Amino acid sequence: MESLARTVGELVVVTGMTGAGRSTAAKELEDLGFFVVDNLPPELVADVVRLIDDRQGIGQPVAAVVDVRAGVFFESLREQLAAEFPTRRTTLLYLEADDDILVRRQEAARRPHPLQGSGRLLVGINREREVMADLRGDADLVIDTTSLNVHQLKDKVAGAFGTPDAVSLRITVVSFGFKYGVPVDADLLADMRFLPNPFWVPELRHRTGQDGDVASYVKDRPDAQEFLERYLPVIETVGDGYLREGKRFMTVAIGCTGGKHRSVAMSEEIVARLRSGGLEAEATHRDLGRE
Repeated sequence: MESLARTVGELVVVTGMTGAGRSTAAKELEDLGFFVVDNLPPELVADVVRLIDDRQGIGQPVAAVVDVRAGVFFESLREQLAAEFPTRRTTLLYLEADDDILVRRQEAARRPHPLQGSGRLLVGINREREVMADLRGDADLVIDTTSLNVHQLKDKVAGAFGTPDAVSLRITVVSFGFKYGVPVDADLLADMRFLPNPFWVPELRHRTGQDGDVASYVKDRPDAQEFLERYLPVIETVGDGYLREGKRFMTVAIGCTGGKHRSVAMSEEIVARLRSGGLEAEATHRDLGRE
């Protein structure tokens, strides 16, 4: 079967919190045509890629699932891979989830956390976060799996790596409600609570920002238009910088109180304007329908 991988010869290093879905992501990458190696020590990644190049050619995309405790070695690994395999683009995929979700998943698996030692499960998770803090900051793509099931996580991985196209920036604009917490994977964040809330308009209260009347009420105001005109260049400037630094994914979080009206309408408008400017962007509404 012909490979479906986004870029011929791409190397994806999969890491993140234990229980956040590394195995699920690896299986999806395998289905997309990647040669997947699981639980690989970072010092062996280059050897494995070299072996695959010799046996299957440099066009074979590779995914390596790296043990979380080795996260501190990734920066030197990235430099080594870039020098030794200049034709391969390396992407660091980091999987994240809230503590309570990680505890629930780990207990369901009936396996101890690799860093908990003789302590509680939560002790291991906290140690892991400390070890992984710098690595998470260096990640090219962070996926928060807190509210995702297996199929939704596979869809996100497929969306990031599953269709061939030119090297470009992929922008995801996420609407959310502050009362449900800020998205942990946001690169940029903007607060729409400075705009009047349609919740207090009886005929708009039970609609959403995807409804035309609500969208017009939110985005057609002079202050909303001024925000859009000032904020879009910020996104574009940061995006240009990301591409120069080799990062191809950006998550822009747009928040309001409940994630139903203002953030939804403004997210849709931001995506429409980005697309009209030739950028690849999509909107997702984290908390829509949650109330």
